[in-house]
Amino acid sequence: MSHSDHIADAAGRGGMSARARRLGTWGVVVLAILLVFEGPLRSREGDPTSPTPQREIDAARPAVTAALKAHLRNSGSSLSKQQQHRVIEAVLRSSRRYGLDPYLVTAVLLVESDARPWAESGKGAIGLMQVMPHMAEKIPLAGNLATIESNVEAGCFILADNIRRLGESKGISSYFWGRRIRGVAYLEKVERARARVRNAGAS
Repeated sequence: MSHSDHIADAAGRGGMSARARRLGTWGVVVLAILLVFEGPLRSREGDPTSPTPQREIDAARPAVTAALKAHLRNSGSSLSKQQQHRVIEAVLRSSRRYGLDPYLVTAVLLVESDARPWAESGKGAIGLMQVMPHMAEKIPLAGNLATIESNVEAGCFILADNIRRLGESKGISSYFWGRRIRGVAYLEKVERARARVRNAGAS
């Protein structure tokens, strides 16, 4: 191979190397963009609203605990201490995650299922928050919809999404009625329950 051939061959290899470097650089840039946006996109899918401040969750804990225990006592329903603890923690955790008032979540839970994790409606709604299985299909739940934690999370996801789209009053009503809201009876029942939960911590 002549000296000129060596130079041409070296230039060709250098050209390929430069192209490879450019492609590699663009690959890194694209990957960086995907990594930057992947987190927020997933967050928006699983978290329709901004989280409730932890101080509000901590302040609500005594009332939520007292309200649940009082309701169970008055209704004659029985949950073990472990189950009660799981319900309370699930309510507080999912309320915070989905930007909901924990008094409201507790109220919906009491109205919907009478605080019975095993409750199932004639139409197939399941658990504490009476979630329809088809409504939970697209929610990335950690466990079975019938478990306390997953059921409360699914209900909070749906409730938070309703409120984000429709405002609080219609969002609460839509949790029961769906798209066609028929009256305010359900909303008023939930609001009365929310007032009882909020006041439970003071008694």
